[in-house]
Amino acid sequence: MKDRKWYQYLLFLFAALVLWKFVDNYELVKLTVSSFLSLLSPFFVAFGIAYLLKALVDYFEGKFKVNRIISITTVYLLFFSFIGLIFTFITPIIIDNIGNLISNLPKYIEDTNKWITKYIVENELLEKYGITSNVNTYTNDLFLKIGEYTSLFLNKLADWLISLTSTAFNILIGIIISIYMLKDKEAFGAGAKKLVKALLSERYAKSVLQFFSHLDEVFSKFLVGKLLDSLIIGILCFIGLLILNVPYALLISLIVGITNMIPYFGPFIGMVPAVIITLFSDPIQALWVAIFIFALQQFDGYYLGPKILGDKVGLSPVWIILAIIIGGGTFGVIGMFIAVPIVAVMKTTLEDLVEARLSK
Repeated sequence: MKDRKWYQYLLFLFAALVLWKFVDNYELVKLTVSSFLSLLSPFFVAFGIAYLLKALVDYFEGKFKVNRIISITTVYLLFFSFIGLIFTFITPIIIDNIGNLISNLPKYIEDTNKWITKYIVENELLEKYGITSNVNTYTNDLFLKIGEYTSLFLNKLADWLISLTSTAFNILIGIIISIYMLKDKEAFGAGAKKLVKALLSERYAKSVLQFFSHLDEVFSKFLVGKLLDSLIIGILCFIGLLILNVPYALLISLIVGITNMIPYFGPFIGMVPAVIITLFSDPIQALWVAIFIFALQQFDGYYLGPKILGDKVGLSPVWIILAIIIGGGTFGVIGMFIAVPIVAVMKTTLEDLVEARLSK
């Protein structure tokens, strides 16, 4: 018993020493951790790919009664075909759209300013009520800021697309590692369970394993469903913008599809750059784009989303909004997405704990 107390004291002293060194050398520790994480980036990529494709591998195994090797081969052939399609046809068009938009930005701002001057500033009816003077005061500053923010956003997007090619080696290594992760996923899971049971007591180990099992179930279904939902919305948006003859239709559809991954706020976040991009070329058309994307979002919210996702997270709108605010404030855009399934599992675990305590 005394030996165990001395062990606990030494462990506490070691933790205090590590914490003190961390605070005393924060920048050095931060640089070291950042370098270490960059070395592990292929494993993070591998885990993300394996987790994303796990459901498809399980589907082919269960549906067609094939072994693991055939299932993985089929899934990766589809995966590589999809990636090849994106880099061959979609990525060059997106980069070209961004380049054209950046180069034409001064002209678009000037044309839009002329349109506002013609139809709003010089409108006699609006001038009669004193509206035009206020519009004329704020128009120049507004479009200057819109131009700056849009140019910054597009440059960041272009840098992000270019950076994908610079990290191709890590992605390639990650893809190779992900194949082995999927092949031996049961062994990895069994090893993780053994480690948890070895480090924790039986009661706590059971609770931790139950929590992560539920988190995996909710998150995987939510991720796959949301990806499929956003892909369909992006395709429908592209078709609708082509019908409306909107310029940069593929770029706008990509933005709408990606932001649609964020629950509740995502569709409205995607609408803003879509309307601004169209506003530069044709203000009237921008109004139609706003109406179309809003109608598309309503279709997704009330019909398509529930059909695909169902009640995967079991959260009320208040809980979802709270999760998005906390996740976005802590981890940015990625946090806005992952916070929802995590909060859903935490809420279920808390409810189970409360029910168990009340039953006692």
